[in-house]
Amino acid sequence: MSSLATAPAAAVTPADPVDTTLPADYVAAHLRVEDVDMFRGVGDKDVRKSLRVGRVPMPELAPDEVLIGVQAAAVNYNTVWSSMFEPLPTFKFLAQYGKQGGWAARHDRPYHVVGSDAAGVVVRTGSNVRRWKAGDHVVVNPIQIDPEEPEAQADAMLGDHRAWGFETNFGSLAEYSVVRASQLLPKPAHLTWEEAAANPLCAGTAYRMLVGDRGARIKQGDVVLIWGAAGGLGAYAVQFVKNGGGIPVGVVSSGEKAEFVRRLGCDVVIDRTELGLTGRTADDPAEVVKVGKRLGGVIRRETGEDPHVVFEHTGRATFGVSMFVLRRGGAIVTCGSSSGYQHAYDNRYLWMRLKKVIGSHASNLLEATECNRLFALGRVVPALSALYPLSEVAGAARQVQENSHFGKVGVLCQAPRPGLGVTDPDLRARIGEERLNPARLRLDGWTA
Repeated sequence: MSSLATAPAAAVTPADPVDTTLPADYVAAHLRVEDVDMFRGVGDKDVRKSLRVGRVPMPELAPDEVLIGVQAAAVNYNTVWSSMFEPLPTFKFLAQYGKQGGWAARHDRPYHVVGSDAAGVVVRTGSNVRRWKAGDHVVVNPIQIDPEEPEAQADAMLGDHRAWGFETNFGSLAEYSVVRASQLLPKPAHLTWEEAAANPLCAGTAYRMLVGDRGARIKQGDVVLIWGAAGGLGAYAVQFVKNGGGIPVGVVSSGEKAEFVRRLGCDVVIDRTELGLTGRTADDPAEVVKVGKRLGGVIRRETGEDPHVVFEHTGRATFGVSMFVLRRGGAIVTCGSSSGYQHAYDNRYLWMRLKKVIGSHASNLLEATECNRLFALGRVVPALSALYPLSEVAGAARQVQENSHFGKVGVLCQAPRPGLGVTDPDLRARIGEERLNPARLRLDGWTA
């Protein structure tokens, strides 16, 4: 590994100079276009077979872009989708993007470097970048926008935007990554590289869904039902609801996950196995009502009320139940459908009881900045539960694919070991290691 790769992780502070002699290529987790059909007709689309780790060419930097030395990254479900080549191969995204010409053409390659969460050090800036310099410690908001679109001036998410490392190339699961300067945020100084990398995508998404002007806009006392409360999205949703004076009601799938969300401050924790919710529930309206009554009874017993808001990202398996248990005039806010995109629900509960469904996706830069400030203040903490070296990223992705994890699964890229990157140890001490590690991440015997 070059001196450029090792120096930032070990010693660089924001004021230190950085050697910007770039290697011709670098190590990255990537997919290959020739593998697109490898899972055709296969039941278990094991991402360990498609996600490669090897050297790829160093891309040229556009004037509005920054090259970061990625110290740590995290796995999101979009990397699982990419690696299964579902719902369609991401090479189609890259080809479509490349047709714009100019700098966009670089993204259309026979390889795709994936990953949408990162913390690292700026090592080179494009000629038009004004606010960032080599040596800055940063995290990355994973949305690239078109600033020339009128819609983007009101809300970047309404315009033409792309998920970095999913709909673009040169993502985060690598020694280096190319990002636009408009994606950068200052890294919270008390967090390690791996802690900081675990947050931007899921925390920003949950912030927009629950707190931002375009989401549910929760208020004090709101009862909020959170499906998958121990997952990457849910772990941050629990914290935002609790911080805002709401009452988080989390649904989880194991005792270990229940303990985790209780440490995050979840007031009511429900084991989904006790609800009788199965993969076939969504196909049977009578079963939806049975499960909904069972869930609603538990929520009313514990809180005295039906939920004001349902935090949805599971999709088909839960959406009908969410519509049933939501109170009159309440809102479902949804950002995904990991169990299926085709939702079935009884529309009478929507129109006759004046409920609302709010679609939400990622976060704009202002929302991401507001969210990042909460981390910088120690008001919200990371949800990191597992950590892998870059060489074992396929195993990390498999853990997310099988839902055998909770919180976020991190990956060390340039950082040679965990625990590096803290530049405000006093704040870290005031917050406390116990508070900063709710998932009880163990690093004994770590080798990278």
